[in-house]
Amino acid sequence: MKITPFAVSLACLTIGSTSAFAPQNQSGRNSPSALFSSTTDEASADAKTDVSKNERPLLIRAALGEEVERTPVWMMRQAGRHMQCYRDLCKDYPTFRQRSETPEVSAEISLQPYRKYNTDGCIIFSDILTPLPGMGVDFDIDDKVGPVVEPIRSWDSFKKMHAIDPSASTSSFVGETLEMLKNEISPETALLGFIGCPFTLATYLVEGKTSKEYLEIKKMAMSEPKLLHAILQHLAENLAEYALYQVEHGAQLIQIFDSWAGHLSAEDYDTFAAPYQKFILNKIKEKHPDLPTVIYIKHSGSLIERMAGTGVDVVSLDWTVDMAEGRERINAGRAAAGFEGPGGVQGNLDPSALFGPHEEIKRRAEDILRKAGKRGHVMNLGHGIEAATSEESAQFFIETVRNFRHDD
Repeated sequence: MKITPFAVSLACLTIGSTSAFAPQNQSGRNSPSALFSSTTDEASADAKTDVSKNERPLLIRAALGEEVERTPVWMMRQAGRHMQCYRDLCKDYPTFRQRSETPEVSAEISLQPYRKYNTDGCIIFSDILTPLPGMGVDFDIDDKVGPVVEPIRSWDSFKKMHAIDPSASTSSFVGETLEMLKNEISPETALLGFIGCPFTLATYLVEGKTSKEYLEIKKMAMSEPKLLHAILQHLAENLAEYALYQVEHGAQLIQIFDSWAGHLSAEDYDTFAAPYQKFILNKIKEKHPDLPTVIYIKHSGSLIERMAGTGVDVVSLDWTVDMAEGRERINAGRAAAGFEGPGGVQGNLDPSALFGPHEEIKRRAEDILRKAGKRGHVMNLGHGIEAATSEESAQFFIETVRNFRHDD
């Protein structure tokens, strides 16, 4: 097995760490260094043959609407609970923040699905809340409740927030992780970064935790809109800096998640979500005009035209939208907003399809591929992969897409 500096650093971390994020079990069992292997090179051997012909990764070229030799594929939440190697690693790094804020561990987790499935994108293992401590807002992730934050519901509590310095210790591990990944993946594989959008992060700040109805933030929108806009603007400015920081450290695409904006009415989306999405997208494009951007909103069937109207390069559809209809609506939304040319699309296989037989996975995946067409499509699920999904089914889905070719 080839020994890389990355593997050595993982071994040192597992055996000798005394930091706040050190594993509770330091016996060496299921250590990250034991999981890391030269299969990274094996997984990317085929992809490397095309690098001389195309300087940019397949996924990046597809996201920018260029003609590509096949449709690229990756899966939202591809790194995580559905993989046995991830569950093994959790025994030594029991908390999510240990796993996501220790660069060697985060990089190892990010690489696990890339190695096993040969995905066209490798996304950093992190969380949309990761930049919050850099703004003066700490959080915890409870195994049963999910993210927990001290609620911000007044001007006094809002004023405790401050500007982020991504290079500071509160989030510098993200840059370190991206640098590690950049050195491990093949040149034909896209390194993907991501952020949460202001409205979605504001739901955690105002609600204090995950919510089903989002009543607290909706009450603020109705009774104290100036305060909510102040929170959203502060988040937008700092999240833009955080996205640019990821690009500076190797991210070749930024996906923005406004997961809970699907709970807004059209009017409130136009008021409290879209302007801040556009702010971030514009900041990215000002510095990196050729860097592709993607937006995802869960349950966004009523918002597709509005999402496309932000000027984002790619709209990631959830599973509730027919791909052919989604394509038409994206194009209509871009045209109405004054943008030229068709926009890109990502998605959108229902994650539950991966619980079906292989022939059904293949039928549904290929139907989406045909409807999306040859250009401007990145294949994905319509939401994150479910934790109970078998690795065999995930691998079959990826292989189905990689083997598919459009008719001329």
